[in-house]
Amino acid sequence: MDLGEGYVSSNEQKEPFHSKDDGIINGIPAKGDMDADNHFMDANDPNYSSSEEIDKTAVKNINKRFEEYKKKASIIVEEYFATDDVISTANELKDLEMPSYSYYFVKKLISMAMDRHDKEKEMAAVLLSSIYADVIDPRQVYMGFRKLVESADDLIVDIPDTVDVLALFIARAVVDDILPPAFLKKEADALPEGAKGIDVIKRAEKGYLSAPLHAEIIERRWGGSRNKTVEDVKANIDNLLVEYAVSGDKKEAIRCINDLKVPFFHHEIVKRAIIMAMERKKAEGKLLDLLKTASEECLINSSQISKGFTRIIDMIDDLSLDIPNAKELLQSLISKAASEGWLCASSLKQVSFSEKKLVGDSIVRAFKAKAQSIIQEYFLTGDVLEVNSCLESENLSSIPELKAVFVKRLIMLAMDRKKREKEMASVLLSSLYFPADDVVNGFTMLIESADDIALDIPVVVEDLAMFLARAVVDDVLAPLHLEEIGGGSLKPDSVGNQVLKMAKSLLNARLSGERILRCWGGGGSYTNGWAIEDVKDQIGKLLEEFESGGDTREACRCITELGMPFFHHEVVKKSLVTIIEKKQDRIWRLLEECFNTGIITQIQMSKGFGRVSESLDDLCLDVPDAKKQFGSLVERAKTVGWLDSSFSFNKSANPMENGFHSV
Repeated sequence: MDLGEGYVSSNEQKEPFHSKDDGIINGIPAKGDMDADNHFMDANDPNYSSSEEIDKTAVKNINKRFEEYKKKASIIVEEYFATDDVISTANELKDLEMPSYSYYFVKKLISMAMDRHDKEKEMAAVLLSSIYADVIDPRQVYMGFRKLVESADDLIVDIPDTVDVLALFIARAVVDDILPPAFLKKEADALPEGAKGIDVIKRAEKGYLSAPLHAEIIERRWGGSRNKTVEDVKANIDNLLVEYAVSGDKKEAIRCINDLKVPFFHHEIVKRAIIMAMERKKAEGKLLDLLKTASEECLINSSQISKGFTRIIDMIDDLSLDIPNAKELLQSLISKAASEGWLCASSLKQVSFSEKKLVGDSIVRAFKAKAQSIIQEYFLTGDVLEVNSCLESENLSSIPELKAVFVKRLIMLAMDRKKREKEMASVLLSSLYFPADDVVNGFTMLIESADDIALDIPVVVEDLAMFLARAVVDDVLAPLHLEEIGGGSLKPDSVGNQVLKMAKSLLNARLSGERILRCWGGGGSYTNGWAIEDVKDQIGKLLEEFESGGDTREACRCITELGMPFFHHEVVKKSLVTIIEKKQDRIWRLLEECFNTGIITQIQMSKGFGRVSESLDDLCLDVPDAKKQFGSLVERAKTVGWLDSSFSFNKSANPMENGFHSV
């Protein structure tokens, strides 16, 4: 990390600066060479560490750079209000080369506009809409508005109508698509009772966004149409593209693009032109030629072209509902643009085919609605068996891709809720007998869409990383699956890449298993706080005791008292391994009793057999005929109804590769 640049995590709970813009940096008081207890650093102190001096120096440098940024930001805002030059303002912001502090610029711009006339308020709204995403990262915009809401109590001292004006700025940002509607609820829930920020949120939601024709009213509140509104620009873009597709007059289309005077919104032209090319095959050649010419004449720069294609990639799943072969068409258009030299394909993330594959759009759409209903019901009841029953009725085995969709939906819904639901989601994930590949695909879809999720769930990095790490600790995923989920296609600065790095960091930490298991206060179950390793140890001991002459009823009681029915597959797994290693059939009778009394369900039986199947190659190193024995146990289990007749395992393996003879 370059401390000279300062660092702002995507998790807004870990911002580098707190209180009123400064004073605390990364939790450290910014007081020169003084430590947290107000003692000066003394090199002769036996507890003195040179690294502490380095840390203090780094903090001092960060604080200095931030102070410089604040001064420059104020000057840029003043100049913008004087000149009304969006392009120059955007270039000055870029020249600062401190994107991690952009949230402060957002806050400063709006707070200064709030104390001025309608003209400056409209100018501020237009500037934010113009430079959103291209100059200022969406997360920084989100954070800037968040800080404004949090400081409403201070702002109202100097600006009496803060509640109304700030509410209107928030409503305008929502209408201009630079702030997600979810911002309102999230901030209202996060603010302390009695805070003025709550009044701001309520005014924005009920006073502005709920009104009839609210978009038009909000956009024209400060004189609107001083510059074109976002909706006006979008309508003009549509008109010029439709007219061009009919007439083929490229010179006139180029002139219209120039007349729009929205260089930081050219990505919308690219996006709409490509979508039109996908919808109107006959117009494809003309539209691609227009974009190529606009690129060659430097009318639309490469950044805007890449951004336009990226927007389509982000919305491709929704687009596929109206254009069935949207992914294939988009892939084709990307290839053509890249071959003609006006698109850098390597700058784009890959078009994901993982969610639907061969599944029809109508099937996926219908299943998503059912999955959401099943998960919401589960969050109310906590009934894992009912979830399994509902999923079985959906016959997911015939369409395995839907399991990945369910995993994604489960975690998405949990991330937007409290710790209780997050814990329940992890418990459910470890209780479902989903093949590892389907779980991997579900997490892959989440990682690939993490940048978009971050707009609605700012703490997506920490939450999703914890879900990944928890899945590894719960044996739902193997550590190597993290590499597969990354796929090597993620950009270094993407939110998905941050998630993977944090997940690996969590797993590498000391006592990681226990900490991760207790991350949401559950410890793997709603009634106890045992770590998974402790539970495995308990299971091993009770099986050893039973094997040496213990009572079946007592063993069943001990299994029940573990209070972790979703982990009973571990009992099955360890029992089968013991039978194979020691050819001890006595434990089979214990499994029989557990199944007959309902302690171990068919789902947990299947999951336990599946776990053994996955580790057979390693087991064969110690027990050469392990596969043969396991095959017999599988047939035996099918006969007594423990396993579904469709259960199978890989009977073939290269004996030389695994160190055993084939059976």
